[in-house]
Order: sequence, then C-alpha cells, then structure tokens
Amino acid sequence: MNTEYTAVVKQEGDWWIGWVEEIPGVNCQARTREELIKSLRVTLKEAIEFNRQDAQAAVGKGYVEEKIAL
Repeated sequence: MNTEYTAVVKQEGDWWIGWVEEIPGVNCQARTREELIKSLRVTLKEAIEFNRQDAQAAVGKGYVEEKIAL
C-alpha cells in the first residue's frame, strides 16, 4: 500500500523544522531540508508501527484486521 502523507516544512534560522499533518506527534528538525524529509519518513514509519502494536495489544486475541481506504 502506497499511502501519502503531507509534511509541513519550514526553515527557522539555521534549522529546518517539519510536521506530518495527519499523524500527531510526528515532527522533526534537521540542518537541511533533505535531512528533515528523511527524518520525517523514519519517524512516521516508527509512529505507525508503534500505533499498530498498541492497537493489537489493546484488542487482545480473536481479532480480524480489515483494510480500509478513504
């Protein structure tokens, strides 16, 4: 599945800062725009995996996963 997210990026002094609009808590800063985008990708992947693990732990056993799209 190739899902797209929206990064909001801004240069603030010597730093680039950014957030992923759709996922709260995914924000980073880096010295270059390219480093920022790489860092946002890594952080986004980690956040999605942590959320997946939390959901599976909360539901326990006997669940079914269903793919949904907007």
